[in-house]
Amino acid sequence: MRVRTRPRRALTATVGVLAALTLLAACGGGGGATGSGGGDGVLTVGMPNGPQADNSNPFLGTSAGASLGYRAMIYEPLAMTNLVRPDQEPKPWLATSWEWNEDFTEVVLTVNTEPTWSDGEAFGAEDVAFTFSLLRDNPALNEAGVPYQDVTQDGDTVTLTFETSQYVNQTRILDTYIVPEHIWADIEAPETFENQDPVGTGPYVLDTFTPQTVTLKRRDTYWQDLPQVEELRYTSYNDNNAQTTALANGDTEWSYVFMPDYEQVFIERDPDHHKLWFPTGLGIHGLWINNEVAPFDDPALRRAMSLVIDRAAISEQAHAGLYPLLENPTGLPLPAGASFLAPEYQGETQEVDVAAAKDILDEAGYTLDGDTLRTPEGDPVSLTLTDPAGWSDYLTGLSIISDNLKEIGIEATVETQTVDAWTDDVNNGDFDATLHWTNTGATPYDMYQNIMDGELYKPVGESSPGGNFGRYRNDEATAALADYRNASDEEARTEALYTLQRILVEDVPMIPTVAGPIGAEYSTKNWIGWPTDVDPYATPQPTQRGALDVVLHLRPAEG
Repeated sequence: MRVRTRPRRALTATVGVLAALTLLAACGGGGGATGSGGGDGVLTVGMPNGPQADNSNPFLGTSAGASLGYRAMIYEPLAMTNLVRPDQEPKPWLATSWEWNEDFTEVVLTVNTEPTWSDGEAFGAEDVAFTFSLLRDNPALNEAGVPYQDVTQDGDTVTLTFETSQYVNQTRILDTYIVPEHIWADIEAPETFENQDPVGTGPYVLDTFTPQTVTLKRRDTYWQDLPQVEELRYTSYNDNNAQTTALANGDTEWSYVFMPDYEQVFIERDPDHHKLWFPTGLGIHGLWINNEVAPFDDPALRRAMSLVIDRAAISEQAHAGLYPLLENPTGLPLPAGASFLAPEYQGETQEVDVAAAKDILDEAGYTLDGDTLRTPEGDPVSLTLTDPAGWSDYLTGLSIISDNLKEIGIEATVETQTVDAWTDDVNNGDFDATLHWTNTGATPYDMYQNIMDGELYKPVGESSPGGNFGRYRNDEATAALADYRNASDEEARTEALYTLQRILVEDVPMIPTVAGPIGAEYSTKNWIGWPTDVDPYATPQPTQRGALDVVLHLRPAEG
């Protein structure tokens, strides 16, 4: 099974498992390890994504450059953001500074004039202005859906304007890969451009390409200090098992692959050097409930269900302790979401409480008839839990949830589908309940918007691929999301976010289960300097934009 491209699979952990991961990361990433000293200057990277087509278009999420992550070594963003520490200010990169107006409808970017393109041409603000015009005029390239309006250049500055506040899209704009105007201006169909000879401002250039292996070589000049890694060698393995074997054997030194028994198959193969770090961002996984299917349209029933879900068991047994435990009732992963917590939820934890769940049901008029929960109308409460066949972690999670719901008399049957059928049914609202992920971003807005935004609502039978799969309708939640998007001051945004947290806790439109990690496995045998929980300077995953920052921090193990 490949690692799915859904946004950041979650991992959970009990305190003990988290402690173990912390120790592993602390021992491995920060330095002090010994090895062969950077080998021959090569860093091997692997992903379990199968044969790749020769496509290095940096704007296409389906390209080989995105799938394997090497686009981040060739193209650079305006600023380097850190998803595992979303409250940190982005580091200036191709932009030396940026300034938003008060209502976030205009940003002025000051462009760094130091970089050069890898073909020797000069880089400048013209390229930045061209890139944003390209995205504005070609929606297929604008995967983030940022509504660019006017793009103007004046010397080293570029000004972008928008009809509405872009407070929630700041990171997406700064994350934009900049491409050279002198090449892309002549491309008639940029949305299908395969870009097989990519030219960027990054420190690496494409050297060779096959469907299985891609090599990048360090170029002689770069506007920052040259990385110590001279060559990056990316291999695309056919599945998780092959990728895991490559990590265990040392053929791959850096990857992101789900391995349910990572201690045995990876860590124990070379405990001095095999490490992993799976920090969380602000995305989560959870049990999406169809809010339009009776009796699950009743918030009291959903609250009771949430109280009996054993999140620790889902974290440990379904996700091998690799998806962080969600302990706060707001669904916010910690520590990433700590600075956003409403005062009444700070320090709060949620635990399994069957007695409290039964009290809620009793107060709402539900009755237990032997082992069967009945609605106030006397109907038995049952539902079907679905996820794709082969998604073993999710299916284990559903099995745990099924057992949990029996505690309050709900019969929950687990069924499987093909990925395509399941995707269609989720988008169309044709399900009772399913484990699914949420969006993630620099603030909790993306997560809550994905779950609760009434502007995404579609009746059952109509596709809602952008979110609100549970068909949740709450005008207060929709208004709070709009308030957050459009607020001109931090106080208003904070209050809107607190409102969203209260609604999720009280209405439970979706039951959060585990946090979404942005993790990686890596080896310190040849290279040290990896990000860890002690030094979380970048997102560790090799396919994220922060991957370049990771490589720039690496140094030979004995160097």
